[in-house]
Amino acid sequence: MPPKRSITLTPAELRLMKVLWTRGESAVSDMVAATADDGPLAYTSVLTTIRILEQKGYVEHRQEGRAFLYSASIGEQEASRSEVRHVLQRFFGNSRERLLLSLLGDDEITPDEIRRLKEAIAAVPDESEQEVES
Repeated sequence: MPPKRSITLTPAELRLMKVLWTRGESAVSDMVAATADDGPLAYTSVLTTIRILEQKGYVEHRQEGRAFLYSASIGEQEASRSEVRHVLQRFFGNSRERLLLSLLGDDEITPDEIRRLKEAIAAVPDESEQEVES
């Protein structure tokens, strides 16, 4: 039985998605050119990867003449949330607290990042405030 296809993005898939999110609708040749600075990709590699992204639902295409033009069907923020949910489920048992504590325990976190996290947490209404509004 073949392995189950992952809905998460591989590094190569993410590289092409970033091109589509930045440039918008693009032909395969445009994506090859757009990724040349980060190490050239073969046309066939980009085509194969973009077809996989289409199967996963991240990309859609339309035909213009003989060329296929590809565009992102999922926004960058939506894809990012999906990836975080995947990591949350896979490594932290769906516990946001465990994820946040892991991030806070990271020696590389800066005081400025901690300040912004505190501000973000303080800005979230607590449950009693949400019940009053309902």
